[in-house]
Amino acid sequence: MATPSNKTDIPLQRFPHLYIKVDTPKGRGVFATEIIPAKTVIEVCPVLVLGLDENKKHIEYTSLYHYTYNWPILDDFGKKQVAQAVILGLGSMFNHSNQNQNVVWERDPERLIITYKALRDIPVGEELCISYGSHLTFKDTDDAPDPMDPDEELEQLNSIQID
Repeated sequence: MATPSNKTDIPLQRFPHLYIKVDTPKGRGVFATEIIPAKTVIEVCPVLVLGLDENKKHIEYTSLYHYTYNWPILDDFGKKQVAQAVILGLGSMFNHSNQNQNVVWERDPERLIITYKALRDIPVGEELCISYGSHLTFKDTDDAPDPMDPDEELEQLNSIQID
C-alpha cells in the first residue's frame, strides 16, 4: 500500500463497516454494521469550497444547498466571510440529531478536509448522526413538542373521567 509522499498529502480514511439505508424517517442515513468504538475516525472527507458569488446566484436555488456546510474563508480583501462547501464522501450523508448525536466533526480549513469521529461507542444498527448547529433549514425531528400552555394542561386534566 502506498503512503502519502509528503506532509501536504492527506491520508483518507473510512471506517469499513457502514451502509446507507434509504428508507429512514429522515430519508437516507448512514448506519453501523459493527460496533464503532468512541473516538474512532469514521471518515476523512475532502471539501469543495464554493465561491460566494457562485453560491448566491446558483447553489441556493438547488437541492445541493441543503447538503452544504458553512465554511470560513477570507475574501479578496482579507475579510472573514462564510462560504458554502460541498463535503465529498459520506460527510453530506450524515443526518442531524441534537438528542442522539454520536458523531462529531472538525474542519481543517488549510487542508480542505473534515474529519468525523465517534463521540461515543456506536452499537450495530445505530444511525450515525451529527449536529448541524442551530440554524436549520428544516423542522428538527428530535425537537420536543412545544410545551403545553398551563391553562390548557389544567383543562385537559380536568376533562379526564375517573371511574
